[in-house]
Amino acid sequence: MNKIKLYRRVALTRDLPEHGLRKGDVAVVVERLPATEEDGGEEGYVLEVFNAVGETLAVVIVPASAVRPLTDEEILQARPLTPV
Repeated sequence: MNKIKLYRRVALTRDLPEHGLRKGDVAVVVERLPATEEDGGEEGYVLEVFNAVGETLAVVIVPASAVRPLTDEEILQARPLTPV
């Protein structure tokens, strides 16, 4: 898997119900984490998630498989922040 550059926007590939986040929500990569035995050898990312007006909602740690880069074939969409 290609490493995603810092400060790039990514989309979640799975729900994170403990944070009220859903698959497809957009976040920003703020740090890359090395793989460890504890996480099964998978690298990870620290993500910052913002609301529609730019306020931080959450900072979360996810495995690399939980995110994917955005593409120019996608459009952002707003949704209410509700529990999953």
